[in-house]
Amino acid sequence: MARPFQKILIANRGEIACRVMRTARAAGYRTVAVFSEADAEALHVQEADEAVLIGPAPTAQSYLAIERIIAAARRACADAVHPGYGFLSENADFASACGEAGLVFIGPSVEAIRAMGDKAQAKRRMIDAGVPCVPGYQGDDQTDGRLATEAERIGYPVMVKASAGGGGRGMRLVDKAAGLAQALKSARSEAKGAFGDSRLIIERAIIAPRHVEIQVFGDAHGNVIHLGERDCSIQRRHQKVVEEAPSPAVAPELRARMGAAAVTAARSIDYVGAGTIEFLVDAQHEFYFLEMNTRLQVEHPVTELVTGLDLVSLQLDVAQGRPLPIRQEDVALHGHAIEVRLYAEDPRNHFLPQTGEIAAWQPAQGEGVRVDHGLREGVSVSPFYDPMLAKIIGSGRDREEARRRLTRALEDTLILGVRTNKEFLLEALAKPDFIAGKATTAFIEANFEDLAGAAGAPPAEIVALAAALFAEGAGGGWQSSQWRETPLRLFAGGETIGVGVVRRGDAFAVSVGGATRSLRLIERKADSLRFEDSGHVRTARYALCGPTLFIDIAGQVFEFEDTTLSPPEGKDAASDGVLRAPMNGLVVALDVKTGDRIRRGQVVAVIEAMKMEHAIVALVDGSVESVAVVRGAQVASRDVLVTITTDAPG
Repeated sequence: MARPFQKILIANRGEIACRVMRTARAAGYRTVAVFSEADAEALHVQEADEAVLIGPAPTAQSYLAIERIIAAARRACADAVHPGYGFLSENADFASACGEAGLVFIGPSVEAIRAMGDKAQAKRRMIDAGVPCVPGYQGDDQTDGRLATEAERIGYPVMVKASAGGGGRGMRLVDKAAGLAQALKSARSEAKGAFGDSRLIIERAIIAPRHVEIQVFGDAHGNVIHLGERDCSIQRRHQKVVEEAPSPAVAPELRARMGAAAVTAARSIDYVGAGTIEFLVDAQHEFYFLEMNTRLQVEHPVTELVTGLDLVSLQLDVAQGRPLPIRQEDVALHGHAIEVRLYAEDPRNHFLPQTGEIAAWQPAQGEGVRVDHGLREGVSVSPFYDPMLAKIIGSGRDREEARRRLTRALEDTLILGVRTNKEFLLEALAKPDFIAGKATTAFIEANFEDLAGAAGAPPAEIVALAAALFAEGAGGGWQSSQWRETPLRLFAGGETIGVGVVRRGDAFAVSVGGATRSLRLIERKADSLRFEDSGHVRTARYALCGPTLFIDIAGQVFEFEDTTLSPPEGKDAASDGVLRAPMNGLVVALDVKTGDRIRRGQVVAVIEAMKMEHAIVALVDGSVESVAVVRGAQVASRDVLVTITTDAPG
């Protein structure tokens, strides 16, 4: 289908849709966005020349609905489709449907997608091509008995993976045989939900490796090159969080070997377009094929920054049948780039996805700073899509300059109204192992307590500022009287904090923790202020979202609620027996009914949110008193799911 085109439909949303539009617009192409009902006000809809509604919020009825996207392209008279990443980007049926509709699919051939989209088949092809692979089982016999036998042959620990997918979904690490059956059950369920295919493969688990991938590019004239490597070792739930290029663990000799293997892999399937060959690298610098992603990667900006190439521009050229404008000997890496993924999630609560309205958004700017995003103030982060909000990238002459710039960019990035992993990322960039370039895939697990930070009340100076803002009327409900102490009760960090405030014009005397602090609000703008705290002048940014006051100081975000006028909360005697939804989501499994006996730790229900499944477990022994939901129900955060009558003590 390689031929010239003029109008491109981007079959995606969010930051990648905006990213593709940026290059397409610069090259003179017209762009068409697609959007679900949940994304009607999204940035990618505003930035496109045209936009077409494709259905309700659930992905199966919108961004994964092939016929609706093809119909949108016809309606807008587009002649090409860019799939972005995720959703249908590696769906061979979608690529085929584009071709049948006369649309240029800006990606590889249907045959290449099929060859590498199935992990079992891909691994067999790589073994035949001579590419080093992790020992494992990728056969057709999917019975539990056969998989258990193969796991014993391979030797524990093993990694269970979805044959049809990636992104960490359907992936489970199993340390011993006793845990295999449950891992197979949960991996199959997640794989079926995410990819419509429950088949699994098993591989030997390489403990604490580096995750290093090679960017490859091919054209329709038989040219295949690689653009160096990216190190993506820092991951949570097998999903990447920090990526950089080049890898601090890859010497020129290893780069040459891995690059040659990646090119061999791409040539073996006549690959055309942008692709990534992912490898695991062990402590002895031996590398093993992991998978091939037949699309643009989330982390492609770091490669662009060190090579000086626009990978989307290359995609557009190759899709029209043009030869690659560079040869392998022309590829050179200059400087260093590091990218972090800003997620709507709570690291302290097992990276639980977060939803809410974005009350304030100001991306960082400056030398060596790039922010790819699709955000706007006032738009809600919904439970239907991936929790990644933006990518923040720092680049420099060397790795340390890139790290410093990225750290400052993270601190300068303002996002209020929804909880994010920003502070987690700042802590990661400051860890000695990361600074030294020694981080492996075990990095987050080994450093989690330090990275997530301890829960608890914020520092007294931050509590004092929050009290001053509430007393001044930031909450909108009332203002304190001048010259007389006003008692406040604030809730923050899981604790209730008693505060006394005396206001004198723009100055406040705040009693907190047995000491009094003097604050003066010097200059206020819409969402920021300069304040003086006992002689120390600082800047804070803030936003009120419902009852919650968000305060950002030097990149650290604090949340407060004014509970002064609320009755004190007593202990809820039934709290351990009332299971509530931890986030907005879809009930995909419900394993109990009224009257069932329940044991502490037993899985009661499973909720799917932002493409991940979250098990809801009983916290007590007892009996099911009532079930408030059904399988397939859409629930909101804090909705009651199941009520358990707890057993009497003893």
